[in-house]
Amino acid sequence: MKHKGGAEVELTALFADVRGSTPMAERLGAPGIHDVMDHFYSEGVDALVQGGALIERFMGDQIVGYFVPGYAGHDHAKRALETGLEVLRVTGNVGGGAAWLPVGVGVHTGTAFVGTVGRPGGLIELTALGEDVNVAARLASEAAAGEIVCSETTFRDAALDLASERRVVTLKGVSEPVSVRVIRS
Repeated sequence: MKHKGGAEVELTALFADVRGSTPMAERLGAPGIHDVMDHFYSEGVDALVQGGALIERFMGDQIVGYFVPGYAGHDHAKRALETGLEVLRVTGNVGGGAAWLPVGVGVHTGTAFVGTVGRPGGLIELTALGEDVNVAARLASEAAAGEIVCSETTFRDAALDLASERRVVTLKGVSEPVSVRVIRS
């Protein structure tokens, strides 16, 4: 509470989302889906932390991480894409084999308000807010299992030599189409 607030900063946001979690939960039951998601959170958080991300939260079947320059370094876009590939690797989404958990990743670089929100005297949370964070979340919804869908901005800033497919996508709630790259593990 003493330092409630934040600042507008450039960052790269990464959303790793489990594909087909609703039918999976139906098939596995509550204890079974708990075990799978717990394993995903453990593996995913390890990958994100090692990559330099601040973990914002677990959100249902998703892990959200922010690569902020003051923490991840100035090459935050590169680190985010490399981390996205690592998340796909640790969940088995590589090499065309059967993944133990189907995961798609969305990544976008832009500006966000990074700081605290919450109720004075109550629950306070660190978060990132703004249009560019929303774009990253929407890109994750476009990614099939084993894919990273990143904005052209992130792909350019990362300067990695990765095979990719160019697309233009229309994202829910975003007024203009977005140029993206699809990277398959």
